[in-house]
Amino acid sequence: MRLNFYLFKSTIVGALGGLLFGFDTAVIAGTTHQLTNIFHLTAGELGFTVSIALWGTVIGAMSAGAIGQKIGSRETLRILALLYVISSVGCAFSWSWTSLLIFRFIGGLGIGGSSVLGPVYIAELSPAKWRGRLVGLFQINIVVGILLAYASNYGIESLSLGALQWRWQLGVAAFPAALFLIMLYGIPRSSRWLVTQNRIDEARSVLQLMGSPDSESELREIIDSIHLERSSKSEPLFQYKYRLPIFLAITIGMFNQLAGINAILYYLNDIFRAGGFSAMSGDLQAVLVGAMNLVATLLAMTVIDKLGRKTLLLIGSVGTAACLVGVAAIFFKRSHQSDLVWLLIGYIFFFAISQGAVIWVYISEVFPTRVRAKGQSLGSSSHWIMNAIISGTFPLLAKYSAGAPFVFFAAMMVLQFFVVLLIYPETKGHTLEEMQHRLGIE
Repeated sequence: MRLNFYLFKSTIVGALGGLLFGFDTAVIAGTTHQLTNIFHLTAGELGFTVSIALWGTVIGAMSAGAIGQKIGSRETLRILALLYVISSVGCAFSWSWTSLLIFRFIGGLGIGGSSVLGPVYIAELSPAKWRGRLVGLFQINIVVGILLAYASNYGIESLSLGALQWRWQLGVAAFPAALFLIMLYGIPRSSRWLVTQNRIDEARSVLQLMGSPDSESELREIIDSIHLERSSKSEPLFQYKYRLPIFLAITIGMFNQLAGINAILYYLNDIFRAGGFSAMSGDLQAVLVGAMNLVATLLAMTVIDKLGRKTLLLIGSVGTAACLVGVAAIFFKRSHQSDLVWLLIGYIFFFAISQGAVIWVYISEVFPTRVRAKGQSLGSSSHWIMNAIISGTFPLLAKYSAGAPFVFFAAMMVLQFFVVLLIYPETKGHTLEEMQHRLGIE
């Protein structure tokens, strides 16, 4: 089967939600200093300004699945794209701190929803042969979005817009968001959702449009799998036999954020400023960090099935811990500030090839089919809630001691190393059914 134009176009449009996801989460890094001065924010209020979007993300991620099942992923993505537009324009024209918080929360709903339904839409359209690579485009787009956010901040900073700078930095996302919304009107509903609504003829037409070599056989497989899912929907997740997969999903989601990744991405410009870099220089260093994030993510996708998930997590634990200790030492000793950018680039490299690449793959592999969706939701919720907590408290810790947060993150990576070494099973090369036996699930 060849990748045809309609499948490629639909995948690209679905993956654009990932680009907006990455852009909207990272663009705040260039505005934190100005927002603090303009709205006279305390460290706690700045943390709340950043984390409010993440609490919106938690709600969006938790509710998107049910809405997507009811009206379809494509239709829900249109609503989420509209939320992106409203949030971007609203942030640009915010008249008070409260209004800024409201519009950032709305943006968070869009981020959370698209983080769930973007990959779902792509997976539901993709043939098995292409599914891994096509869904992987969503993760790549997140990283591209982060890089574009840093590049956008650098470009707008160079225009010397004064007090309007933060408005442009937050508002510029309205343009790709509007493009995303428009393009969503040029792609089909997913064949799988159409089958759940008993719209079989439409589902067959979509499969043919996507270039399926045997649409009747694939349609029958979809119908059978949905019948199987419906028969097992009542299976509860929180049972003793699922204790290990539950532990793995919760801890990998928590460790992903206890590494400090999003706190660093959100406050990257403040970190560089604390290290003695100018605003312009800090924006440029952020672009370098974002570029390494993209390169390392692409590298990880080529080695994850060769080296294995557990191996990558162990390598990442050691590498990120070492880099974080170096960053902490710079702030404690107030020397070698020029090494800060290289340590953070090294940190991003080790994170992207380990936690960044492994988390969503690993969570999807440790649960049996009958509770996989619930397990993924649990792991995702653990990730987003911990993200919101850490991002909200980071400014308070950094105000107390610039180096203290990095010591904490490094300690968590040391803890992760031993938890992964002693408890985490390797999932590389094992079928999902084999994994159930290895995890003691009958």
